[in-house]
Amino acid sequence: MADKTITVEQVGSPIRRPQDQRATLIGLGLNKLGRKSTLEDTPAVRGMIAKVRHLVRVVEA
Repeated sequence: MADKTITVEQVGSPIRRPQDQRATLIGLGLNKLGRKSTLEDTPAVRGMIAKVRHLVRVVEA
């Protein structure tokens, strides 16, 4: 089941957000509004998305 992927799109700005949330966005491959990243659907990635859920939108792939 490693072929499951999840696509996330950044919809919120990291300005005036804690440094750990900025780092989480970079870890997800996002750093600009509207940018999308396709990642493997793992518990670690789900945890990162949960941490910045107010800044991203999830598109199930």
